[in-house]
Amino acid sequence: MAAPFFSTPFQPYVYQSQEDTVTPFQILGGEAQVVQIMLKPQEKVIAKPGSMCYMSGSIGMENTYTPEQEVGVVQWVLGKSVNSVLLRNTGQTDGFVGIAAPSLARILPMDLAMFGGDILCQPDAFLCSVHDVKVVNSVYQRHRARNIAAAGAEVFLRQRLSGQGLAFITAGGSVVQKNLEVGEVLTIDVSCIAALTPPINFRINYHAAPVRRAVFGGDNVVTATLTGPGIVFIQSLPFHRLSQRIARSVTSPNMRENPRFLVQIGLFLFLAYVVIASSLILTEM
Repeated sequence: MAAPFFSTPFQPYVYQSQEDTVTPFQILGGEAQVVQIMLKPQEKVIAKPGSMCYMSGSIGMENTYTPEQEVGVVQWVLGKSVNSVLLRNTGQTDGFVGIAAPSLARILPMDLAMFGGDILCQPDAFLCSVHDVKVVNSVYQRHRARNIAAAGAEVFLRQRLSGQGLAFITAGGSVVQKNLEVGEVLTIDVSCIAALTPPINFRINYHAAPVRRAVFGGDNVVTATLTGPGIVFIQSLPFHRLSQRIARSVTSPNMRENPRFLVQIGLFLFLAYVVIASSLILTEM
């Protein structure tokens, strides 16, 4: 039987690049991966702080502020580092540097020239870059997006990579890519989006009321409806989901079964206060 028209298959992510701009690199490991990048004399790599794992003797390293990595004042106040690690080959022969993923994550090489020079990523997805790559980190501001359901992808994917260079980003679990045709629709959990191309139409769907989400929680309550054309990269194990599982396993049984236990206690105490205050007012009257 013939497949439906809108049924482009999910594919394992395969790196593609223009032949005349290939940068030699090798991704090592299975889960917590390391990318080893070969550098010619005077070539440089810009990486996030704390990601350097090893390097050859001809590589010089310095912490510096780079204009390519834009970090706002608000993000700096909230504790985000404004510096980047600059690794440059100062020798006369080829050198190498190993950049490690900060968690149990896979490293995805992205040749931005193959994606029109622009791609949106999940927060803190950027790991390192070679050549012309600009990273812009945005902060979600409620007054700029009052209608969250109609807001764009920038509300949740708050890191934009632009330029014509080679960037490396991280994603958790298994990673697949989906090429959306014109008009093709895909519904996905927001946290499972590792990156996507800007032409995709992005719309948020809430499956529970705000008060109910705050008190009772739940999984898959926020999904995104994506409409092509474009490419979306899907991760099976987002970092926050992994961290929640670890946190639940080391907490007490009550907190493990209900991580919003304190919120429920606070709500109960508030309702008790309202009942007692109302009874006192009615008694005085």
